[in-house]
Amino acid sequence: MSDSPITQLLAIMARLRDPETGCPWDIKQDFDSIAPYTIEEAFEVAEAIAQRDYPELKEELGDLLLQVVFHSQIAREQGLFDFTEVVQVLCDKMVRRHPHVFGESDAADEQAVKVNWEQIKQQERARKGKTHQSALDGVPAGLPALQRASKVQKKAARVGFDWPEADPVREQVNLELAELDEALHNGHQADIEDELGDVIFTLVNLSRHLKIDPEQALRKATAKFETRFRQMEQDQPSPLDTLDPAALEAAWQQAKRRT
Repeated sequence: MSDSPITQLLAIMARLRDPETGCPWDIKQDFDSIAPYTIEEAFEVAEAIAQRDYPELKEELGDLLLQVVFHSQIAREQGLFDFTEVVQVLCDKMVRRHPHVFGESDAADEQAVKVNWEQIKQQERARKGKTHQSALDGVPAGLPALQRASKVQKKAARVGFDWPEADPVREQVNLELAELDEALHNGHQADIEDELGDVIFTLVNLSRHLKIDPEQALRKATAKFETRFRQMEQDQPSPLDTLDPAALEAAWQQAKRRT
């Protein structure tokens, strides 16, 4: 019987890391050097999903799996853990965090599932000796800024620190923009950066109240801009950097109409 694809993948990774016969690049890597690639592959998975490119999604999921195997191989070499242990810990966690499926607990709806999930996570942290210090605990510092802002706000909202609806959040956006205008008028770069951050943070909060993923909304806006900009490049007989501001604006409006 032939080896399973997972067994083949683990063997390939071990071969690549072999100190004598492996690949020089793969041998050189460690947890820190691989981490950026892991993050990049996760974003490429998200991009394939956004584009509904399912053959590409299949490939990108494989690339993401490779990152897990790579980290696991490095850990095995250091006597920390191996891929089998990673999978077993995951299986145990999924069963433990779904008592309404694998145990005797009940969860009437999605909200009840979320409440149970958070309680179980707190219990897990306590068993690991990670005592609860703040309602904001558990949000990774390495998350993308928009995603981290949203998660921090959701955790604060769970203890009641939140606006009841979207309208006052929209008013807060105006207040933050006014403070940004004042900082721009004063011309202090540090204050401008601080106030701009407050504007973005409040917009994330508004997105949350509108039940819109700010990361996804920004991705769509960027893709829309890119489509229109490329159309503008195609429409113009001359390079864009040779056009004056009025001509650029006219070209942009034409591209918007065409797309």
